[in-house]
Amino acid sequence: MTALSIEIRRKRYPARGPGPERTAIENLSIAAANGEFLCLVGPSGCGKTTLLHLIAGLDADFEGSIDTGTAGPPRIGYVFQEPRLLPWRTVRQNIELALPETGPDRGTLIDSLLRAMDLQDAAHQYPRRLSLGMSRRAALVRAFALEPDLLLMDEPLVSLDAPTARRIRELLVRVWLERPHTVIYVTHDLREAIALADRLVFLKSSPAAVLHQVTVNIPRGRRGEAEIEAFRQHLVEEHPEIRELL
Repeated sequence: MTALSIEIRRKRYPARGPGPERTAIENLSIAAANGEFLCLVGPSGCGKTTLLHLIAGLDADFEGSIDTGTAGPPRIGYVFQEPRLLPWRTVRQNIELALPETGPDRGTLIDSLLRAMDLQDAAHQYPRRLSLGMSRRAALVRAFALEPDLLLMDEPLVSLDAPTARRIRELLVRVWLERPHTVIYVTHDLREAIALADRLVFLKSSPAAVLHQVTVNIPRGRRGEAEIEAFRQHLVEEHPEIRELL
């Protein structure tokens, strides 16, 4: 597991054509404790995905520092908005492809995660035969199977209907509680963030920076729809500027 410290003084994108360069992130500071589930909440286009790319090392062109707290390179799992399953490989083969070729518990780990995500009967199916919800669960299994120090999730449940998204959220939390590690989860859905997070980090845009950080103090066993909505209403009343981010 890892303790994450993020200090982004500035992330710029160069000018395109006659337009000026764009500052995507400026003076942003976030820390995550070992095993913490952190949700980044903000409007579309505010720099959430850019920030994940910086944390993952997919983009090193920025001013600042990111310390993952590990002695060597961290194991990072990344769940993108799209499942990104290879269509010519089965669900199980897609998961195996992301893992080291050897390992005494490799097959056992995959089997247990497939069961946890209710995908054991789909292990040998190809992605074209899966629903969107099943494909997203397969992408989650692939990320968890890495046993990451840090798991990054970029709106992995976007475009799902509410019942399916709720079911996958419940499965996600259950698997994470069994294998706790640091999670940075991006969403623009405040209810989803409250259902999942230990702490909410609200980002403003133009350029992205932290506006508020709020601890979700509802016990995980009591995060029903009524409790989530009551917390949301109290949060928006206490910080009305959050409305503009949603």
